[in-house]
Amino acid sequence: MRLPQELIRTKRDGGAIPAEDIADFVAGLTDGRVTEGQAAAFAMAVFFRGLSWSERVALTRAMTQSGTVLRWDLPGPVLDKHSSGGVGDAVSLALAPMVAACGGYVPMISGRGLGHTGGTLDKLASIPGYDAMPGLDRFRSVTADVGCAIIGQTADLAPADRRLYAIRDVTGTVESLDLITASILSKKLAAGLDGLVMDVKVGSGAFMAERPEAEGLARSIVDVAGGAGLRTVALITDMDSPLASAAGNALEVAYTLDYLTGRWCEPAFHAVTLALAAEMLVVGGLSSDVADASARLENARASGRALEVFARMVTALGGPVDLVERTGRYLPKAPITRAIAAKTDGYVASIATRDLGIAVIGLGGGRTRPQDDIDPRVGFTGLPRIGARIEQGQPLAMVHAADAASAERAEAALLAAYRIDPTPVERTPAVLERIAG
Repeated sequence: MRLPQELIRTKRDGGAIPAEDIADFVAGLTDGRVTEGQAAAFAMAVFFRGLSWSERVALTRAMTQSGTVLRWDLPGPVLDKHSSGGVGDAVSLALAPMVAACGGYVPMISGRGLGHTGGTLDKLASIPGYDAMPGLDRFRSVTADVGCAIIGQTADLAPADRRLYAIRDVTGTVESLDLITASILSKKLAAGLDGLVMDVKVGSGAFMAERPEAEGLARSIVDVAGGAGLRTVALITDMDSPLASAAGNALEVAYTLDYLTGRWCEPAFHAVTLALAAEMLVVGGLSSDVADASARLENARASGRALEVFARMVTALGGPVDLVERTGRYLPKAPITRAIAAKTDGYVASIATRDLGIAVIGLGGGRTRPQDDIDPRVGFTGLPRIGARIEQGQPLAMVHAADAASAERAEAALLAAYRIDPTPVERTPAVLERIAG
C-alpha cells in the first residue's frame, strides 16, 4: 500500500492519483489503517483540488467493493431512484410501489433526514412496527416477494463510504461534488442495480440552490455511473416550493397514502413522481419510451395495484396489515393542529423553502444532533406553492405541533418564509431538465 500521506500530498499539489492507489487508500479506510486525520486531509485535498473523471470512477468502484455487493436473480430489472433532498419530498414512498407494480424490482436504500431535508427512513419509522433496518436476507426476500423494499443502509454495504462521510460531516467537506458523487453511487452500485434515476433538486429548499450547481452534480453522477457500468439518467427538479403540500414524517406518509388511493393528486408532486418512475421503466427496458411508461404507471396507480404493493411492503417489514384501511389508527397525530391565517391577499411570489424545513426541525420533526429522537407527528400541511392565490384571513397552511409554544414559533417561521405579492406570478415547471449519458 502506498503511504497515505504520499497520496494526500499528490492530491494536495494537484496531481492525479492512480486507480490502484485509490483502491489501497479505500481499503485502509475500511480496515482502519488510514487514520481519521489522514481521511480528513484527503477529503480536504479533494475538496480544493477536485478529482478527474477517472479518479471519481476509481473512488466510486473502490468504495462499492469495500463491503458486500448484492447480486440478484429476479425476473425483472433491479432499479432505484435517489434524490438530493428537499422539503415535502415523499416521492420515494409512492414511486417504489408504482415501479414494482409495473414489473421492476426496487431495493431502495434510503437515509435519515440530513440538514433541513426530510429523510425517507424517518418517514417510514412513523409507521408502527416497520423495520427499516432488516438483515440482508430479509431485504432480499421482501424485494423478491413484494417487488420493493425501502430500508436504511446496513453495515455490510459500502462501509468505506460510511466512515468517510462521517469524517466529511465534521470537516466542512460535505459539499465536495466529487465526494458526493462517489458517496451516492457507491451505495447504489453495492445494491446491485441494473439502472438508476437521479433526482437533483434545485432552488431555495435544495442543497444546490443554483442551476449550474445542480447541473454539475447531475452530469457528474450520470457520467461516473456510466463509467462504473450503471445506466443512469438524471432529472433536475424544482425545489423553490415544497414538493408536496405536507412536510413532516407521519404527515408525508398520510399524504402518500392519499396519493396512492387517488384521494389527492397535486400536480407538481404527481409530475415529478411520474417523470422519475417513467425514466426508471425506460432505463430498465420495461417500456419503450416515457409516454408508454407514464401510461403504465398511471394505470398502476388508478387500478390500486401500486397501493397494494405499498401495503404488502409495509406488512412484510413488520408494519400493520391494515394500515391503508385504518391509517388514522396507526399514524400518530399531534395534539395541536392550528390554521395559520394569511395576513394579506395576493399570490405566492417566493418561498424560503429551506426555512420551512428548519421550522419542521424546530417542531421536533428532525434532528439537531445525530442521537436526537424525532417527533413523527409534527410538521405542516396545506403548504401552497409559488403562484398560488392567497386570500387574507384564510388558512395559508396548517401547523401540527406538540405544544402551543412550538406551534407559535412555527407559525412565525412560516409567515416569514412566504412572500405574497398583489400581482400574479408565473409557476415554474416541476421538472426542469433531463440529463443522460
